[in-house]
Amino acid sequence: MTRFTPFDASEFLDSEDAIAAYLAAALEDPDPGLFVAALGDVAKARGMTEIAREAGLGRESLYKALTPGSKLRYETVRKVMDVLGVKLTVSSG
Repeated sequence: MTRFTPFDASEFLDSEDAIAAYLAAALEDPDPGLFVAALGDVAKARGMTEIAREAGLGRESLYKALTPGSKLRYETVRKVMDVLGVKLTVSSG
């Protein structure tokens, strides 16, 4: 019998380019929960405790905020993205 382990994207987010491509791809999906989950994967790859501390958030609060289905506030997204060193950009279609 073949056994599978759960896929964990955070294990593959080991460079700035990989992180940027991952978040950009997540933003292309119309489901905002996908972006929230992707942001959580990136925070996990970088160290959730460290990200929470630098963003001025509690670790548990950050985990809850980055759970798909959460009502994530833009302010929180901005703080986390600033700490991660990534930014959202807008371009015409």
